[in-house]
Amino acid sequence: MHFMNSITTKDSTIHFNSNCYTAINEYLASNRFSKIFIITDSNTNTNCLPEFLSRLETDVAIEIIEIEPGETHKTIETCVGVWNALSELGGDRKSLILNLGGGVVTDLGGFVACTFKRGIKYINIPTSLLAMVDASVGGKTGVDLGSLKNQIGVIDSGDMVLIDTNFLSTLPQSHLKSGLAEMLKHGLIYDRNYWDKMTDLSKLNLDDLDALIHESVIIKNTIVTKDPFENSVRKTLNYGHTLGHAIESYFLSNPNKTDLLHGEAIAIGMILETYISSRLFNFPEADLEEVKKVILNVFAQVDFDDNDYPEIIELLKHDKKNEHGNINFVLLEAIGTPKIDCLVDNELIIEAFEYYKK
Repeated sequence: MHFMNSITTKDSTIHFNSNCYTAINEYLASNRFSKIFIITDSNTNTNCLPEFLSRLETDVAIEIIEIEPGETHKTIETCVGVWNALSELGGDRKSLILNLGGGVVTDLGGFVACTFKRGIKYINIPTSLLAMVDASVGGKTGVDLGSLKNQIGVIDSGDMVLIDTNFLSTLPQSHLKSGLAEMLKHGLIYDRNYWDKMTDLSKLNLDDLDALIHESVIIKNTIVTKDPFENSVRKTLNYGHTLGHAIESYFLSNPNKTDLLHGEAIAIGMILETYISSRLFNFPEADLEEVKKVILNVFAQVDFDDNDYPEIIELLKHDKKNEHGNINFVLLEAIGTPKIDCLVDNELIIEAFEYYKK
């Protein structure tokens, strides 16, 4: 295994692999919790929980609360169910919540912890690649409002994050790929060298992946530390997400469309927004072609037709990054050189879809 040093963030510490269990067992020994609640979904309950429990050392009573898997359950209704379960099972202000799952579990579980009894301690144990490189850092918790992504939530990092990359072996291929989208994004917005390492994914082995995950977490943490509440540089992490989230919401809410995973939608968003960058900021043509090629090597092309565009563009209005009614895009002047708060007209968005399709 690739050894990975723990990363200290402003509010918490991120531990990797075997360090995870040393850290949490010391933490449990030095805090006197009344009860431990582990939030899972039906997938992680089967695939990850037995292994995780076998590494925990504590005499404190443990209760498992299982939610339904998938983005469609990332709702306030699910929170109400979890809040009720916590209440019925005797949760109090000295309880601890452990969120064992992908981004839905860590986002929702973090939000539940921050609001139950006005806030109790929690720890995230991300089990998907997407959650390891994205949801693990920066403390964005929350739920969707209908099909509109992440409209309700708070920023709070919990006490620690445990990234055990062994859990990745339980993921279906499509979910592993979904996480690669955020890693590709970290290269595009921050570091040409990292992008170059990510471009030949076919040659990766698990040790390489460990090293790249560690580097991705460092990149995200560096950005978030500079700007925890997203007033400036943190906005760059939304690259690909302005159109990506709108596409994800549109596919979630449209019965004729197959739901896309978060990373699948963001991958499309990155191609579109890189094309827009080439038109507005002379992002180099050769790099644009490379971005498209690398992404389409990982993610199958998705079909769009002209009727889809107006509805996707309409959904852009709900993006959390908007201010004063303007839709704010993050664009690129070059790989590693982002620009925030860019305005883009609808014709150019449609042109970008045409570029994606050809």
